[in-house]
Amino acid sequence: MGSLPLSSDTSLSSSPFPQKSPNPVPNQTSINESTLLNLFKSQQNHLNFFFHNLDLSQALKFTVTLLNSPGTIFFSGVGKSGFVARKISQTLVSLGIRSAFLSPLDALHGDIGILNSGDVLVMFSKSGNTEELLRLVPCARAKGALLIAVTSVEGNVLGGVCDMNVHLPLERELCPFDLAPVTSTAIQMVFGDTVAIALMGARNLTKEEYATNHPAGRIGKSLIFKVKDVMKKQNELPVCKEGDLIMDQLVELTSKGCGCLLVIDDEYRLIGTFTDGDLRRTLKASGEAIFKLTVGEMCNRKPRTIDPEAMAVDAMKKMEAPPSPVQFLPVINQQTILIGIVTLHGLVSAGL
Repeated sequence: MGSLPLSSDTSLSSSPFPQKSPNPVPNQTSINESTLLNLFKSQQNHLNFFFHNLDLSQALKFTVTLLNSPGTIFFSGVGKSGFVARKISQTLVSLGIRSAFLSPLDALHGDIGILNSGDVLVMFSKSGNTEELLRLVPCARAKGALLIAVTSVEGNVLGGVCDMNVHLPLERELCPFDLAPVTSTAIQMVFGDTVAIALMGARNLTKEEYATNHPAGRIGKSLIFKVKDVMKKQNELPVCKEGDLIMDQLVELTSKGCGCLLVIDDEYRLIGTFTDGDLRRTLKASGEAIFKLTVGEMCNRKPRTIDPEAMAVDAMKKMEAPPSPVQFLPVINQQTILIGIVTLHGLVSAGL
């Protein structure tokens, strides 16, 4: 046989990597909307099977047990069930309930020391035959913890050796081989998070209490931060007197980053506001006469204001209220004494 002719360009032939065909055969496997829709419908049916067959008396007993727990509620699991157990524990913590995730492997190597009498240990396992959890049971029982299994296979070993077993009805996994834990973990998550919200209601947790557990999030900030927490104060305020000439106050107007002047009297009571928008309009209407105009002649004597004890989120709502939005609110006390200014930029920077 004759040899194949070589190209005069040898740069490709010297590469150690296989070269792609200039006309690759298109991939015959594809996903279309119909396929995806059928999968979503199948998962919905599997979840409905769970909802229709869940033993509510078991679920209630489990929930009441957690509610009345005098100690810490620990969650444990292996693999995907472990991820779910950790997430549910974190949900409870965010609601102010003492909870933690306990790795079964780490527990067998010293971490079980955290368990005490009065604690509850909830173990998630689809099969109920997870070796690591079964090895953990006698050790946890020796520590005096109440043991609860949450499983999906009838007659499993774990459920039989625990003080309580909650059965989560599982029709099958969405996986075509009925192997990948996708439906089982979904119902574990639904079950755990629903119980968490039931505990939230039973403990009469208020929005304010919930917010204190989320101080860095927008929810927490909107329920915790007051105007006095985010306002500019004292030497940060762009203040002037009503008799001051507008042109003499340009530096004060632009240097404090508020886009306005706060007009006060000798006792620091707020008289009005003068904005950079007012400056442009005055300049357009008055021309050179602006050099002789005072701030008091052109200021807005009925500006929107807010109390320092008001919630910061209410300040934002007030700024956005009709007839037209504003970028700032002077902060005054009950004697109309100016004590600060809150700006839209400041609220946004604070995470609101």
